[in-house]
Amino acid sequence: MILTVTLNPCIDKSSRVEKMKPESKLRCAEVVNEPGGGGINVSKALKKLETSSVALFPAGGHNGDMLCSLLKKEGILFHAVDTKVETRENWIVLETSTNSQYRFTFPGREVLEETVKTMVDQIRSFAPSFVVASGSLPPGLPDYFYGLIVKNAAAVGARCIVDTSGPALQALKGKHAFLIKPNIGELCKMLNVEWLDKDEVPDAAQQAIRDGFAEIMVVSMGHLGAWLISEDKRYFVEAPPVEKKSTVGAGDSMVAGITYSLQKGKTLKEAIQFGVACGSAATMNDGTQLFNKSDAERLFAHINEK
Repeated sequence: MILTVTLNPCIDKSSRVEKMKPESKLRCAEVVNEPGGGGINVSKALKKLETSSVALFPAGGHNGDMLCSLLKKEGILFHAVDTKVETRENWIVLETSTNSQYRFTFPGREVLEETVKTMVDQIRSFAPSFVVASGSLPPGLPDYFYGLIVKNAAAVGARCIVDTSGPALQALKGKHAFLIKPNIGELCKMLNVEWLDKDEVPDAAQQAIRDGFAEIMVVSMGHLGAWLISEDKRYFVEAPPVEKKSTVGAGDSMVAGITYSLQKGKTLKEAIQFGVACGSAATMNDGTQLFNKSDAERLFAHINEK
C-alpha cells in the first residue's frame, strides 16, 4: 500500500475574477474549497488513477475539520493527528481576461514538534510498500525532519519518495531516500554550483546519489520535461505539447504517476514517462483539479511513440 505524508497541509481556496486591479473591490466567482498540501495532492492524483492510498497529516481547527470532510467526500482514506492549531489555507485567483494565475501561499501556524514526531512514528504501523512525503515544513519543525520519515519508512522496508525544497531538501544529504524530485535550480544548490546545462544534469545527479541524497533522482526541467537518473541509468523524457491552463499540482501529479508505475512493477523508464504524462496532463486543467486519467494515458502513448 501507498502512504502519503503531508507535514504542512492546507485548504486551497480558488476563485476567478475578470481583472485584478489594485485598490478596487473585485467581484469574484464563488470560492471552491479543496484539500491541499503535497502528499494530499499525491493521494488525490492516485485516486484519479484508481489506486488507493492513505493520507497521513496533522490538522486542527475549523480548517482541519474542513480538510477531513473534503477528503471523506472525495473518498480518500486518511489518518489525521490533531495539532490543536488552525490548519493553514492558500488562495488561488485566476484572472480570466489574461488567463494569469495568482497564488497566495501562507506559512501556517507553528506546530509542536512532538505532535508531528508522534505522527511520523505511526508510519511503521501502516506497513506501507511506498511512503511519499511531499510538501513544505510547517513553522517550528527542524530541517532534518524528512530524514526521520525516511528512517521510519526504511524500518518497515518501505521505499521513501521525498518531494520538498530548500533547507529541508539539503538536509537529506546522507539520509538515502529511495527517490527525490528536485528541480534543476534545487539540484544546483544541493551541489553548491551556480548553473547546470541540461546535458550536465545526469553527472550532477549521480554526484548527489553518491552523496547519499537518494538512490534515484528525478530532476524536473519545467516545460522541457524531466530526467530520471540512478547509479547506472539515465533517461530524459521531453514534455509533450499541451495547452497549459495552470501549473498547480503538476509536480504532485508527476510524483503520483511515478509512484503508481513503480508500485505496478513498471521499469524506471516507464515510470518517468508516465510521471511526465501525468504532470503535463495536470497543466491542462484550471485551478487545483490535477489531471484527467484519459489525458494522462493519451500523453503517455504520445511519449511512447517517440
